[in-house]
Amino acid sequence: MEVINRKAKFDYFVEEEIEAGIELTGTEIKSIRAGNCNLKDCYGIVKNGEVFLLNMYIGQYKEGNLFNHSETRSRKLLLHKKEIKKLAQAIEVNGLTLVPLKGYFKDNKFKILLGVCRGKKNFDKRETIKERDIQREVKKNLKNY
Repeated sequence: MEVINRKAKFDYFVEEEIEAGIELTGTEIKSIRAGNCNLKDCYGIVKNGEVFLLNMYIGQYKEGNLFNHSETRSRKLLLHKKEIKKLAQAIEVNGLTLVPLKGYFKDNKFKILLGVCRGKKNFDKRETIKERDIQREVKKNLKNY
């Protein structure tokens, strides 16, 4: 099961990628395995020397009843102190944003690929669309030969 944030690469320039663990409850893991997860409109912040992921949607688990979680609660990311300091410096000094690019299972643990990103302007987005169209045309022409 892999969850991809498709809007991230369209809205941001990714300067660096960091893999982080995420602190979840039991019903959240079961819900992610069932495919009820979304990284859209999600971002990370550094607060009191810890990194948190805000607005990540994980749907409620059907059989969870009393022990179910709230769907968009803030979740703590698990990183080394050195990495957290590096991220905090990038956010404060350079004005960058923490955006989750992908969520996936690795050795039976759910990981988040976190991108240190700079926002794109509208003309940059148009350029991205133009490049994508050119690549599509090249692939189409190669298949015809």
